[in-house]
Amino acid sequence: MKKKVFSVVMAAAMMSTMLAGCGGDNGNTASAPASSSAPASSSAAASSSTPASSAASSQTSQSTEPVTLKWAIWDQETTQYWNDIKEAYEASHEGVTIEMVDLGSTDYMTVLATELSGSGSDFDVVTIKDVPGYATLVQKNAILALDDYIKNDGVDLSQYAGATDQVLVDGKLYELPFRNDFWVVFYNKDLFDAKGVPYPTNDMTFEEYDALARQMTDTTFGSQIYGTHYHTWRSAVQLFGVLDGQHTILDGEYSAFQPYYEMVLNQEADGVCRKYTDLKTEGLHYSAAFSGGDVAMLNMGSWFIATMISNLQSGEYDSSLCGNWGIVKYPHAEGVEAGSTLGTITGLSVTAASDTPDAAWEFVKWVSGEEGAAVMASSGNFPAIMTDEVKNMIAGLEGFPADAESKEALSVSNLYLEVPYGEKVSEINSVLDSYHGSIMTGEMTIEEGINKMNEEVKKIQGN
Repeated sequence: MKKKVFSVVMAAAMMSTMLAGCGGDNGNTASAPASSSAPASSSAAASSSTPASSAASSQTSQSTEPVTLKWAIWDQETTQYWNDIKEAYEASHEGVTIEMVDLGSTDYMTVLATELSGSGSDFDVVTIKDVPGYATLVQKNAILALDDYIKNDGVDLSQYAGATDQVLVDGKLYELPFRNDFWVVFYNKDLFDAKGVPYPTNDMTFEEYDALARQMTDTTFGSQIYGTHYHTWRSAVQLFGVLDGQHTILDGEYSAFQPYYEMVLNQEADGVCRKYTDLKTEGLHYSAAFSGGDVAMLNMGSWFIATMISNLQSGEYDSSLCGNWGIVKYPHAEGVEAGSTLGTITGLSVTAASDTPDAAWEFVKWVSGEEGAAVMASSGNFPAIMTDEVKNMIAGLEGFPADAESKEALSVSNLYLEVPYGEKVSEINSVLDSYHGSIMTGEMTIEEGINKMNEEVKKIQGN
């Protein structure tokens, strides 16, 4: 444990030093986390005057008045970065104790909203899992607007690649993202090598992607190879239609989805990908599909990178089936910049009930800043701030693909949130989910399903 605390804090300090040495990506020293040497009771930090504690204490001064921050999270036992963040923050912030409360991942935001609705809530910091849940907490006045803190500390929001602009509520921001996952294409190099087909590239149009998937497909019974794979989420199909930056799921008019439904359903009919109905019936998870070694390409979020690395190292995945893998950027429509992709953010907010909102804000700022980014990257997870140094850390992890294209795939040109903020986003999500299923099962034609989406969402929006 001592070694782990030291290594995580050291990673954060090294990241802070590297960024300072190159002038930083945001040109902002005021947003650096407030840090100091670790408490004497921590033997890992007490052995230090280490470079980590020196770098941390050089940022800004930190009050040593003892404070405990109660932090709402989920899945503590299976998510390494929660404990990494806690240990690194406590080691570099004297007198601060982070008390994590695991609310579980099932219905996390609903449970959190219920907790914060009670007059006895004593959470100081809460993790925001999704935008619909964020909207609910804002509407309940359960979390604080952070704009004054952001302005006073000079936090540069441009470092979040436009993500914060998409969760503004009446011009105000109630969360800072610390994790950002975006969609890429995973591919099985051995399958491409076996057919002598060039690997996918970081600049594929949808036409090129479809042609490549078809080229990789083998429908021979007993030796099937699927050129690509789509999980059953609506996002795996619908979100192709918002990559142009002109459309969102809040539009109320969804004709932009049509060409992508046509592409995927045609691929199903031709055996290029597994059928939606089969996946639903069998309950086949995307991870099992790709790790089984018969899928050439998989559209999935960057969170799957850490899963691939850890499961191959542990032996849970058979390396002879999927051990030679890589990633490339998401395909794009003609005229859309390569590297445009969809993303989801995980954020932190300060509760309205907190007795120590200033200390809670310092924690939110640190986790969402450059030092927190280094802690996230050290375990192969994707922080909201993706500097060159963070990309190098992720690409340098043991088990990450060694090819230059996979590293380049970590660079995003345009990040559009799968679900931007909207007052009735939960209801809109439900409608789009429902009619996605109707289209994919053949219950409705593509045109019928999209017409119903348009009709029902306009009702929700009062149009």
